[in-house]
Amino acid sequence: MTEAKPMQESSVLWRRLVEQTEYALRCGALQSIPTNYEFVEQGGIRFLVRILANLVRKDAAKPPAKTGKDFNPFLPYEEDLFVADISDTHVCLLNKFNVVEHHLLIVTRAFAEQESWLDLADFQAMWLALAEIDGLAFYNSGSIAGASQRHKHLQLVPLPLVDDGDGEEMPIAPLLKTAKFEDGIGTIPDLPFVHGIAKFDPSWINSPDVAAEMTLKSYLNLQKAVGLLNDLEEIGDRPNGAYNLLATREWIMVVPRRQEFFQGISVNSLGFAGALLVRNQEQKQLLLDTGPLNILTAVAQPGNLEKFCG
Repeated sequence: MTEAKPMQESSVLWRRLVEQTEYALRCGALQSIPTNYEFVEQGGIRFLVRILANLVRKDAAKPPAKTGKDFNPFLPYEEDLFVADISDTHVCLLNKFNVVEHHLLIVTRAFAEQESWLDLADFQAMWLALAEIDGLAFYNSGSIAGASQRHKHLQLVPLPLVDDGDGEEMPIAPLLKTAKFEDGIGTIPDLPFVHGIAKFDPSWINSPDVAAEMTLKSYLNLQKAVGLLNDLEEIGDRPNGAYNLLATREWIMVVPRRQEFFQGISVNSLGFAGALLVRNQEQKQLLLDTGPLNILTAVAQPGNLEKFCG
């Protein structure tokens, strides 16, 4: 596995992100998607549900000649979206069609498939970003997990996901406190789908190299625990299936996937943080009628970790 060498100076990434966001908005390179939002409670989670205010804008902004399966917006990337050289293996770019403000992409310089394993360099780049931006990092492993691009990229959004005064960084935060751990792998009893969680040492934030090494170990152990890796000693080209990964400075979670959509509603990693996006009022009503937790269970692997592994 390759290793990343830090290039971005300390305490610069957030300033660059803010500055480039302002510039990209002025020149039209960044085409933020306006949304309205409300909260829907189910299963002890106060889900954040965003409703697109103008779907036409996103669809019209995509260049018609570059929408084929081989089109890669990261090679070359759009210069006006460039934020930083986070390492010699990764660059940071703005998410062109962002819904969340200051949405950062952590993209490999060389092409790698989005369905391939995350490696040490990926986690080093992730931690270099987390060291400066207290946020939620996530990875959609393949189209079934909600990825829209084949080129490998992690993503990072600042926390809290929305500042509504409730004191929680993300909707799933209260349930994380109820996780039960055995041999370093945790599960949340009230989540009815397969998942695995591992905790991070708070001191790792001061050493991205150490953090990356320990995160890689946790990542592989979680992959094995949820059935996406058969043997830690025999790692193939890619996991046994699609999954979503979420990580903060404090924990990492892996959720295996079986489908991307629930009756037209696409779910990516943010869904498992408790944040869902619907395209119109019809999808919003479907979500209300079905229940957001039931939607997550439908697109994930149903059943708790013990049943899955047993």
